[in-house]
Amino acid sequence: MQPLLETMKSWRVVIASAKNWQVPTCRYIPRSHFLAVIVLSGLLLLTMLFVPSEDVAASRHQSILLPLPDLADDGTDIIDHYPDDYGVDTAPVLEEAKEPRLWKQEVIRPGDNLTSIFKRLSLNNADVYAVANAGKEASALKHLRPDEVISVATDDKGELAAVKYQRSLLESYVYTKSGAAFSGEKVVRHPDLLPAFRTTIIENSLFLDGEQAGLSHNLIMQIANVFGWDIDFALDIRQGDSFSILYEEKYLDGEKIGTGDILAAEFSNQGEVYRAVRFVEGDGSINYYTPDGQPMRKAFLRAPLDFTRISSNFNLKRKHPIHKMIKAHRGVDYAAPRGTPVYAAGDGKVIAAGYSKANGNYVFIQHGQKYTTKYLHLNKKAVKSGQSVRQRQVIGTVGSTGYATGPHLHYEFLVNGIHHNPRTVKLPKADPIAQEARPGFIQQTTPLLAQLDSLRNVQLAQATPE
Repeated sequence: MQPLLETMKSWRVVIASAKNWQVPTCRYIPRSHFLAVIVLSGLLLLTMLFVPSEDVAASRHQSILLPLPDLADDGTDIIDHYPDDYGVDTAPVLEEAKEPRLWKQEVIRPGDNLTSIFKRLSLNNADVYAVANAGKEASALKHLRPDEVISVATDDKGELAAVKYQRSLLESYVYTKSGAAFSGEKVVRHPDLLPAFRTTIIENSLFLDGEQAGLSHNLIMQIANVFGWDIDFALDIRQGDSFSILYEEKYLDGEKIGTGDILAAEFSNQGEVYRAVRFVEGDGSINYYTPDGQPMRKAFLRAPLDFTRISSNFNLKRKHPIHKMIKAHRGVDYAAPRGTPVYAAGDGKVIAAGYSKANGNYVFIQHGQKYTTKYLHLNKKAVKSGQSVRQRQVIGTVGSTGYATGPHLHYEFLVNGIHHNPRTVKLPKADPIAQEARPGFIQQTTPLLAQLDSLRNVQLAQATPE
């Protein structure tokens, strides 16, 4: 307080002097200058009154910081919420994260391994060893495939800091240096699934017209697989047949990257209409059923290979192409490129697998006590006599061995030892959906079928001229 009293006495002296403009000591100072001195003195006094001492300022900062919690209400660090004018000494400074500074990548070539790739990236064998021992996820690096991508990052010292192995848009492996060792992590991204719809009238074939409708090869094969127990897509398709499908499209970061499952579909073949809907079972598996719960999957495929084209139909009076004589043709010939996979038409046991002059490489499968299927002229056999097989298991490949003029599969279907036309023989049905699963089935599939019908009707209305 003593400095304050002395200052006030000085202030009174200044005021007294100002009342007498004729004081000898001030008669040569201009009045404007004298007033400026008075104003400056007043400002100096106010500053001394309101600026706290260093001790007071320190205690004031302490009183602000102590009550603040470690975390804000939203869970973030409180330092994000300090006002700018608190100064750098009022909040802790976070150490900047040390991120790799330079990324380089290499596309995997045929015959590549981690050593050859790292060599092209100017890395040494010690780097290879460190990454190859980055835990269980490092085993993925033993199965590199051409056209995949390996990226590496170095730190500010030029040392290897991270490796990224990109297997696909959705799957990658990241290996990060921690201390002297690397640790690996599998990263799986999940795309957004959005429903899409297509309807098409067939003019040429399922494959060609499906492509023209903008469907992927995978989606076209899904259609064939869903209806493949009822329709032989190599032989039964006619001009004017049609299909409508509701399916999933996959999007990643707003960009379409592919297609997913068929959700519901309808196929009209030679006047017969087949409908199918996807059902996710309790164990997560996916199966297709008719709207009333009958499985699309039957005991036998209608055709034992992916559809292509047929060179010869079932004909008991066909002239043999080699012997030039009428000889019963007790099966169906599927012309296909050499090496095309041939599937087992149903579950069963291989009762014969060998070679003969007429049949070439062949496989015969017994399905229970009643049914037998035969596959002739194979290029290679993939099963042995006595082996059990499952439906759609590859049992061989298309060839031209034996009496054959070109690559094709000769397929026969026998019921109780008697040949039947594989295209038209009545196939045994599989069991319908379990009764306890029916409520969930109806709840899950009814909206999909309703959406399929609604979109198809809208499409037909738009295509119908007024």
